Amino acid sequence: MKKLIQSSIVLVVLLLTASVKAQKLNGSYSGNLEVQGNTMELIFNISPAGDSYEATLDVPAQGASGIELDSVILQEKTVTITSAKLKMTYTGTLTENGIDGTYKQMGQEYPLTLRKIVKKKPGNTDLPSSEAELDKLAAKETGDFKYSVEDYFKTPKAFAFQLSPDGKYIAYMKRRDSGERDLYLKETATQKETLLKKQEEDLIRGFSWANNSRILYLQDKGGNENYHVFGVDITGENDNELTPFEGVRVNILERLKEDEDHIIVQMNKDNLQQEEPYRLNINTGEVTKLYTVQEGDPPVAGYDFDRKGNLRAISRIVDGVNTELLYNIDGEFKRVKLTEFGDTFGISSFNPNSDNPDDAYVVSNLEDDKIEIQLYDLKRNEKIKTVFSNDTFDVSGLSLSKKRNYEIDYFSYTGEKTVVVPVSDTYKKIYNRLQQEFGEKQFFTVGKTDDESKYMVAVTSDKIVGEYYLYDVEKNEVTLLYKLLPQLKAEDMASMKPISFKSRDGLDLHGYITLPHNYKEGQRVPLIVNPHGGPQGIRDRWGFNPEAQLFASRGYATLHVNFRISGGYGKKFLKAGFGQIGRKAMDDVEDGVDYVVEQGWIDEDRVAIYGGSHGGYAVLRGMTKTPDKYACGVDYVGVSNLNTFMETIPPYWEKYRELLYKIWYNPNNPEEKKIMDEISPALQVDKIKNPLFVVQGANDPRVNINEADQIVKTLREKGVKVPYMVKYDEGHGFAKEESRLDLYKAMMGFFAEHLKAEEVKPVKG
Repeated sequence: MKKLIQSSIVLVVLLLTASVKAQKLNGSYSGNLEVQGNTMELIFNISPAGDSYEATLDVPAQGASGIELDSVILQEKTVTITSAKLKMTYTGTLTENGIDGTYKQMGQEYPLTLRKIVKKKPGNTDLPSSEAELDKLAAKETGDFKYSVEDYFKTPKAFAFQLSPDGKYIAYMKRRDSGERDLYLKETATQKETLLKKQEEDLIRGFSWANNSRILYLQDKGGNENYHVFGVDITGENDNELTPFEGVRVNILERLKEDEDHIIVQMNKDNLQQEEPYRLNINTGEVTKLYTVQEGDPPVAGYDFDRKGNLRAISRIVDGVNTELLYNIDGEFKRVKLTEFGDTFGISSFNPNSDNPDDAYVVSNLEDDKIEIQLYDLKRNEKIKTVFSNDTFDVSGLSLSKKRNYEIDYFSYTGEKTVVVPVSDTYKKIYNRLQQEFGEKQFFTVGKTDDESKYMVAVTSDKIVGEYYLYDVEKNEVTLLYKLLPQLKAEDMASMKPISFKSRDGLDLHGYITLPHNYKEGQRVPLIVNPHGGPQGIRDRWGFNPEAQLFASRGYATLHVNFRISGGYGKKFLKAGFGQIGRKAMDDVEDGVDYVVEQGWIDEDRVAIYGGSHGGYAVLRGMTKTPDKYACGVDYVGVSNLNTFMETIPPYWEKYRELLYKIWYNPNNPEEKKIMDEISPALQVDKIKNPLFVVQGANDPRVNINEADQIVKTLREKGVKVPYMVKYDEGHGFAKEESRLDLYKAMMGFFAEHLKAEEVKPVKG
């Protein structure tokens, strides 16, 4: 009995010792790492794990959080933290205030002093509405609706289909019942389905076939947009990260059909403000740098490689706003074009069909207002001929057949709808066969096998979310693979109608109106105007829009306006919006509202405005510029203060700062600074009269959470009630299903409260 008591005492002492030891290092530690003139805060979060510790790493400047580290060891006062994935070791001495030590990564050493901090979530955590408050808001929408928010916005059971190069497999994302999205394979011959990669904490943001046996996929951390490349064999083996560089953003530039072991990526690994190209081994992760932007050289905006992986051309930003194209002539990069922003000259594809290695298909509007496709001799700097153009719309779509020596198969462009123009005899036959199958629906060949014996076909319309088919050329058979969101019946969906009208200063404007499915002539229904994001070069298109369909099912019309600065309508129209964001561009949105009211479709007393990113800014600007026009508004990840927005752009946007000033406004110009203050909604909140709902992703690298916090805090200080939804695991727009559903449920409750659409009968079950 005595020995048992003594053993118990020893056990208690050991447990207490372990507890004391764990508490000694437990907590968050922050320090600034100085690398090549850049300062980056690192936060190590250390917590007890039995008798030892575990840790994660945050990099706030990059929006990265919760990066798992391998080990934390404390011996006496020496702390060692390691990560094989990051190729990182931090060793330091524990002090009263923190840890003094050295950070080692990839052969480089940097002094790093860490101080203990009380870690906070991004932004002002006192501002967001509680879950209970948002649930109460969502509950304001009542009614017996045939389709729920989930029907429109839950992730499809399967989506993002991609055909393997040999046609033996289809890769796709598949939804779990709980909403997560996993990567699957299906054998085309047997239809056998295999789980290839399970989603863990972070979403798979995209994937593609590297070759017949390996798939590449992209992930970031919590929506921070620092994408990294991962690879996995189709057997599920060799699943590894190929670009384990912390705080770095990676994009895939080229998939080399003639080199199955490598791809070309660009990374800002050596300079956070500049992406540079690397050849990446997709099996080992070995990288070889292909070009270095020298200090003092103009920043590079783009690289053009040929099919063999040779760097042929470089686009650089000069004077902050103009672009020069350098072409490799006899081993030396020489300027062939200098274009101002809004003018276009870029390489679409080199032309292996030609005996001349300098022939390329380029997109250009240097000779006309609209972008056209030209065959061009880059070495001689001469246009050979125009191969495709349109008098009304910009054109840029071009598809070549590798099997038939890179013959042109078709051109495409976006007009009122997307237009495909078959060129080759082979593709004309394919197109005619598919047209027999799908009639007036829009269809596109979105993938093909290397031998071009099988094509993946996507079918859509304004009433169909999307359908995927496999077309076997030899058998001349079209086989249905999958219908996205099949619960949404086309006969219940609303039509999207193209519209055209004049702006108040005489510009021709285009857009789309979606009226409720059961709309009857003479009705005046509530309207939600939805300005697009961007704003430059982006445009709204005809097709299935789940937001517009959800709104229509509740009795609301939706208006999309392609205001000046939108893309696709020529450079004159694009440039007409420079320096006019929040002013004439906003006038165009208002003119669109007036137009649909004049048609007799809309009740002008029940008009809401909703948008994301620039569209979110347009919401706030509209409610301060013409406060009586909008009954309410929903701002989704929108800019509220142009001054603070310019100060918080991500590092990889820095080379575009002068362009940003040209598109928006220059705070260093006193006249433009005055305009910025006048059109910054956060500085004009006194003008907001009607209800506002604000939505934000806490990890947004483009529109910092401070933009949303400012407008909410200022309005609340004036006694205005503002529902405010913040998701702490999201970025610039909500990617996770649960977040999207929460957003649209709360939004519909908000509109039900403030648009009062009860007179219009919605689609009923």
